[in-house]
Amino acid sequence: MIDLATAPYAILLLRLCLGAMFIAHAMLKVRVFTIPGTVKYFQSLGLPGFFAYITIAAELGGAAALILGIWPRYAALLLVPLMLGTIVTVHGKNGWLFTNKDGGWEYPAFWSAALVAVFLMGDGYFTLLTSGPLPWGR
Repeated sequence: MIDLATAPYAILLLRLCLGAMFIAHAMLKVRVFTIPGTVKYFQSLGLPGFFAYITIAAELGGAAALILGIWPRYAALLLVPLMLGTIVTVHGKNGWLFTNKDGGWEYPAFWSAALVAVFLMGDGYFTLLTSGPLPWGR
């Protein structure tokens, strides 16, 4: 049974945590690896360098949408392909555990599941722009 009195707060907490994680990952690329370094890393994976800019923008924009409550249900859903892409291009070949060399796929897989959970549960408490219920009902 879902506690309808506290569920919106739980979703808010999940949104805030996910948003903080996206900010941390984007800023790692910007401040530690640097943007030129991130571009080179993406190219070393066989990806176009401009994907680095798209990734950083998606991480920061998605974080803002989750934290501020700007259509957070759909923002979460739109971030799932980004996370699944990290499994396909970077972490999938490194095994399950994220503590493996170059990180395994456990962390981005869990991150993806948490994003899907936000999409399925709804916007939660404190939203600037609400997505409303799913078009096909509850």
